[in-house]
Amino acid sequence: MPTYVYEFLDAKGKPTGKTIEIVQSIKDAALTRDPTTGKPVRRAIVTPTLGMGLSKAKNRLSNKNLERLGFTKYERKGDRYLERVAGKSGPKAIASE
Repeated sequence: MPTYVYEFLDAKGKPTGKTIEIVQSIKDAALTRDPTTGKPVRRAIVTPTLGMGLSKAKNRLSNKNLERLGFTKYERKGDRYLERVAGKSGPKAIASE
């Protein structure tokens, strides 16, 4: 079942910025009140979360892709020692005494 995001409304019907997530059937009507507090809510329009496979997520975070996007990544190579594995800016290694 999908998870819907609802935003709380103030007395004038304007969104307050507070939200809740509720799992409900796609066939159910949108809620007008929070089931636990009874406060007025409306379904928020949000970007859908698509189940992307782990391999795609790993590709997005690969060293090559991070470097292409201008990020710098460090990996732990020992106790108190980090080495740059992606990117061109910043020190090649960071060590703590």
